[in-house]
Amino acid sequence: MENRGTATSPERADRTDPDVLLLRIDGRRPISAEVVSTVNGVCDAAEDSTGRARVVVEVSGSPEGRWPEGLTVATVSKWERALRRLERLPAPTVAVAHGDCGGIALDTLLATDYRIATGAVRLVVPVDAGATWPGMAVYRLAQRGAGASAIRRAVLFGTPVELAEALELQLLDEVSADPVSAHALAATRAGAVSGTELAIRRQLLDDAVTTGFDEALGVHLAACDRALRRAAVGAAS
Repeated sequence: MENRGTATSPERADRTDPDVLLLRIDGRRPISAEVVSTVNGVCDAAEDSTGRARVVVEVSGSPEGRWPEGLTVATVSKWERALRRLERLPAPTVAVAHGDCGGIALDTLLATDYRIATGAVRLVVPVDAGATWPGMAVYRLAQRGAGASAIRRAVLFGTPVELAEALELQLLDEVSADPVSAHALAATRAGAVSGTELAIRRQLLDDAVTTGFDEALGVHLAACDRALRRAAVGAAS
């Protein structure tokens, strides 16, 4: 599998808006210390922006050939932790997907808040040595529909999830005509809210799947209290 280099510092997706950070992930590349550093670099920049950042994640490509030699569980663990950090950023994350997305591209796509497809996107769980890759993409796919036949075929047999299926299963949110309009749409989708409050709303959504009403009520009331306090400060200023 060819290893293509990439910058470890975040790019600016829009030169007129320095708070829009761009992360490019090529799914043909293997998990490596370099791609871990790339994701962590964007997370560093987003966390240092004091709540102003928006992250646009461009993903494409799927692994070609065998699992890379020398890949260790320790490196995979660092990669998964970097993605978890991206998933919990105090900033909105919007993905723009092109073509087949597998491997680290699929991993990263599923860790974003909102996902825009351009053209004939397919989601691919890589297969090698008679088995699919069992990383946390499997966990995220299962969270969104473990009983769906398209997800079961992808996880068990490596059958690509086609665009229409991905939209129906809400693995992708919408389709844009071309990459240029997709990036403009991504900046718009990510522009309404940001900061710690966004991260709190994301956590409320995630927890609602496994938390009962009475247990969740106190956390939601605390969030409401913060919202009222913020509104009062805004009205007084």
